[in-house]
Amino acid sequence: MDPSRRAALQALAALPALAMTGPVSATTAGGILERPIPASGELLPVIGVGTWQTFDVGADAAARGALKEVLRAFSRSGGRVIDSSPMYGSSESVTGDLVAELGLAAKLFVATKVWTSGREEGIRQMETSFRRLRVARMDLMQVHNLVDTAVHTKTLEDWKARGRVRYLGITHYTSSAYADVERWLKTGKYDFLQVNYSLAERESADRILPLAQEKKVAVIVNRPFAEGALFRRVRGKALPDWAREFGAASWAQFFLKWIVSHPAVTCAIPGTGKPEHMLDNMAGGAGALPDAAMRAKMTAYFDSL
Repeated sequence: MDPSRRAALQALAALPALAMTGPVSATTAGGILERPIPASGELLPVIGVGTWQTFDVGADAAARGALKEVLRAFSRSGGRVIDSSPMYGSSESVTGDLVAELGLAAKLFVATKVWTSGREEGIRQMETSFRRLRVARMDLMQVHNLVDTAVHTKTLEDWKARGRVRYLGITHYTSSAYADVERWLKTGKYDFLQVNYSLAERESADRILPLAQEKKVAVIVNRPFAEGALFRRVRGKALPDWAREFGAASWAQFFLKWIVSHPAVTCAIPGTGKPEHMLDNMAGGAGALPDAAMRAKMTAYFDSL
């Protein structure tokens, strides 16, 4: 095992002893920090799991077996938020099957998306997602990449009123869409925004994250590792000694702690197909978080590499 990953697992075992700092309300039984959903006060762990690519394995038994262990590690570490989409191939079906096999349905906060045009087609697609994910009520349904937002928002507002979905939101993954994201945040009544944010993609912190905070909208961060670009940037480079000041024992934890220490962020959703990486990621949401001065130091250090 990679030394940084081994250190991560050791750090996870020591989570209860770590000091908690930053804008956090509580911790899970596994020691993971939690933040409230502004619309309700419901607490969510600051690290979840995304299913793009990693869970798109179809009927491959070996791949499903590994993902089952990922979800087992995720749940045992206090994780709850799992995010998918009909855009992600077989990911919804694989997720639904594995969650059922593990008996985790009652413990998870399940989020997916609608990614099509037209009211009737949107309803058809969302009903399919309910079946694939094996849920009677979806915790969070999001309009994926703002596709036909006005139409789907009306449907979701009705479904929320009838109890079919608990929360509704919008998503995007690129700064070129931020003007539209901003417009919808200002005019709509959304509970969640999902958007990209990382040391490699910081633009959402300029206007989008502050606006979400102002509008009391929960933020789920996608692309927390910028599709692996962060790891490529630090390949062969040692973690700075001062990273231990906020409990980071690996680069994954360094990157995730930088993200979830932003006061507007509710949860980050890194994806992985490896149980040991899942444990490493979860440790990035535990213990101490960097303050503003330390975040600036982390940013400067990353930029210098």
